[in-house]
Parts: sequence; structure tokens; C-alpha cells
Amino acid sequence: MTGPAIPPAAEQERTGGGLFVTFEGGDGVGKTTQAALLDTWLSERGRTVVRTREPGGTEVGELIRDIVLHHRGDIAPRAEALLYAADRAHHIATVVRPALERGEVVIQDRYLDSSVAYQGEGRQLKPTQIRDLSLWATGGLLPDLTVLLDLDHGVARGRLDADDKPFDRLEAEREEFHARVRERFLAIARAEPERFLVLDASRPASDLAADIRARVEALLGGVPDARGSVGAHG
Repeated sequence: MTGPAIPPAAEQERTGGGLFVTFEGGDGVGKTTQAALLDTWLSERGRTVVRTREPGGTEVGELIRDIVLHHRGDIAPRAEALLYAADRAHHIATVVRPALERGEVVIQDRYLDSSVAYQGEGRQLKPTQIRDLSLWATGGLLPDLTVLLDLDHGVARGRLDADDKPFDRLEAEREEFHARVRERFLAIARAEPERFLVLDASRPASDLAADIRARVEALLGGVPDARGSVGAHG
């Protein structure tokens, strides 16, 4: 059985002058911190930013998030993958595409690469089928930039332990699961180097933020500030 075909390039086109930036990586690598720093930097310079996440980001998505991350019983791997795809389809249609069409910057914590890594590799479903499913669900939408924060799982787990919060269903998986997830993320980045910025997440947060700002600024052709001028900003 084969997965649904990847939509043709024409279906991946979009209107508007927005920018779609996603953050990926294992749990505990610092995605939320970096997304918040980028949001603040862009907002201070007059850009309209929509910051969101998957799973979640909509009322429907939050219900799905509660199921996939906090349901106490077992969820079959294929069912889990379909739940993530359903969340993604609604989220892109109702939040992300409209924002991009308005010319806004969308900063998103996790997208289809997480499904390829966690369900495709971690759950040992076929990564290509999981990717195809997400592309079908979203009409072929890919980010302009994906920031992959890479970190040894043991170090990342130590950060999660320090937070002193209960682990969700995926965070609680065994080390072998998270090792497979990390390797798949890196494999995706190697296959699509033009889309990815891979950063060593053990570096200081300020250094990572500077690298991310530089790439985003290049994609935007200079970031307009609150006065409407365009140019380099430190």
C-alpha cells in the first residue's frame, strides 16, 4: 500500500508576502524560548507576528493536543498519526494560511517534520507516508525556514527533569525512541538543506537567537521597523 502522492508544485504556491518559520527538535531543546525571542525581535521592528504551535493553535487543535499528549490509555500509532494530521489540516486552513496571505510572519512550534520524526521514525511507521499524509492535509504547504535545534537526548532530558513537570506521552518514551527521532530530524535536514537552519542547541540562547535573526532577516530582505524603514537590525 502506498501513501497519498505529494501534491504538485502548483498546490504549494500561496498568495501574500508572509513568512512561515517553524521550530523543530526533540523535547527540551529550547524551541519555545527561541520562538519567543524571535517573536519579540520582529514585533519590536514593526512586523505583525502570529505565534502558534502544533498540536494545538486552535480550539479544535487544543482538544486534539489533549488526546495525543495526555490521554492515559494506548493510542494505536496510525491513529496517533491521523490525529496529528487532522490537527494540522485545520490549523493550516484557519490560522497559518490566512496569516501568510495577510503578509504576516508565522512562527510555529512544530510542524510536519515532527510527525515524520515522531510518528514516522519513533513509532516506526513509514516516514515517507507520514510526510505525504501531512502534505495532503495542508495542501502542500512547506515552511520558508525550519530551524532545527539539535541536542543530545540525555542533555535534553536533563532540562526536562529540571522543569519538574510531568512528562507527556511522547516525552515519557524510552531513550531508543528519542534517539530515532533525533536521527530522523537530522536526516530530513540533510535532504532539504535550503529549508533548514541546523543549530547546536547546547550553545547559549543569545547566540542561537542571533543566528536565527540573521537568517530571517535575509529571507525578509531587511526587517521593517516601527517607522516603516527597511534595513539591518542588530
